[in-house]
Amino acid sequence: MTQPAEAYTPPAWLLTAWWVVIGAGTVALLLSAFDVGPAWMSSAASVGVVTAFSWLLATRAAGRAFVSALVALGLATTAVVVGGEVLLSGASLMTCVVGGVYAVMATVPAVTFGRAVRETLIASGISVITALAAVGFEPSVSVERYDIASVLLALVLAVAIVFRLGAGLHGLGRRGLIAVAFALGVMVATVAYAELLQRYGSQDMITTVLDFVDATRDRIIAFPRPLVVLLGIPALVWGTHLRARRRQGWWVCTFGVAATVPMAAGLVAADSSYLEAALRAAYSLLLGLGLGYLVIRADLALTGSRGAGARRAEEAEALRPEPSRFAEL
Repeated sequence: MTQPAEAYTPPAWLLTAWWVVIGAGTVALLLSAFDVGPAWMSSAASVGVVTAFSWLLATRAAGRAFVSALVALGLATTAVVVGGEVLLSGASLMTCVVGGVYAVMATVPAVTFGRAVRETLIASGISVITALAAVGFEPSVSVERYDIASVLLALVLAVAIVFRLGAGLHGLGRRGLIAVAFALGVMVATVAYAELLQRYGSQDMITTVLDFVDATRDRIIAFPRPLVVLLGIPALVWGTHLRARRRQGWWVCTFGVAATVPMAAGLVAADSSYLEAALRAAYSLLLGLGLGYLVIRADLALTGSRGAGARRAEEAEALRPEPSRFAEL
């Protein structure tokens, strides 16, 4: 019997080089946030970060990594050199989408809830770096349109990658279809509710909602993002946990972009401080992890064996293989 080909893993020196670029870019962006260094440093760092993430994402998705990196480098550099609101905002949007999708694709299967938390934290960390790079282009955008466009584009890209990697619709099964349909429903409902409330809601209702948000901000500085709490983080937690057992876990993970992309876009709003953005992400992460834990427990209760001993046995057998974190899928 022919053995399956081993997944390609980039050389250690090459991976190290790209992560050095990301690390140096992150440091430069943090310094720029405190007005340390020349004015061009933030945009140059953003170009480096989006180029590196493009290479890493293409490598993970078994694509043409250097072509993707060159395209990202060319587009981002052109935006910085030529300037203008449209090009810089487009470069920032590209950064959010690429970084947000890579944050999801960089996860690995999680046998236990603790490991699922670890993978969610790793994805969130990548999103934070992406947020710094996105704001480094100094975009001038409508925040609501930017958020919707970035999430939708990231979802389309993530779905295309997961479909191409062989986890096509035929691998969903009944549970997968229900999970995907529910996730789509939550996403559409959240986005549509916000839009309908803004356009057609009564003034009293809008005032009540805004007063509640403002009161919460006055007390804890930031307000968690509903889409991240209700969909994005639970999808990452349950998806990585499910991937250790079934292939349709990748389809659940796809909706993790509803967390990673809003986190990546968290600094784009002109009135958003670094402290508020950090606390908003932290609150959303904590609430989402709690909801993700409940989803996992419900899933195991409905489909697994009952009892602590049975759960430990189930975890010992949850060994669906996947390539390492930086290898192609």
